[in-house]
Amino acid sequence: MTPRRTRAKDLRRRTATRPERRTIVIFCEGEASEPDYLNALRRLPHIRDSTSINIEIDPERGVPLTLVNRAIERSGDDEVDECWCVFDVEWPKHHPHLDRAIRLAAKHGIRLAVSNPCFELWLILHFQDQTAFLTTAEAERRSRKLDGRVGKRLDPTPYLQRRQAAARRAALLAQRHLRDQTAFPDDNPSSTMHELLAAVEPAVAPGDDRPN
Repeated sequence: MTPRRTRAKDLRRRTATRPERRTIVIFCEGEASEPDYLNALRRLPHIRDSTSINIEIDPERGVPLTLVNRAIERSGDDEVDECWCVFDVEWPKHHPHLDRAIRLAAKHGIRLAVSNPCFELWLILHFQDQTAFLTTAEAERRSRKLDGRVGKRLDPTPYLQRRQAAARRAALLAQRHLRDQTAFPDDNPSSTMHELLAAVEPAVAPGDDRPN
């Protein structure tokens, strides 16, 4: 009886395929707290593996319109998937040309993470709800009281652990303003930093705080 022939095994090595990393460029007006937060975020292993985040700080602390124009120029790079601008509204005196900056960003597909009155409102939301109007000075004072910092530098560790709670609170503020028809720039307090968080960390569902 002739033995049954078996098919030879394919001994070629199979190479693992890895998803291509996205490239996101973020333009900031701040030189301390915003970059400290974003740099810590991009160092998280699951974000680093999927997304290359480049943070560009305007050397002259440019106004929102300047940041948007820089982002428009950079968005022409074929290697860049998304450009974001992170800036504040400021109260009682607003940044100049805010409306123009927002219209221009929308026209050119530039994403915005805008905090009203300032980035410190986003920091506050990591610890507690904030539904009452705030000036910039009040937001800065409350933020420092919550995390105990003295200078401008930020310890991002306690914030990363609470980032999804902050995102939920920011989303609830956005829903409230939509319901009350309080349009920009009168949507104080508000922050769309949660939209930037979702862009760099899309795999994290609401309420799922990954370990650092």
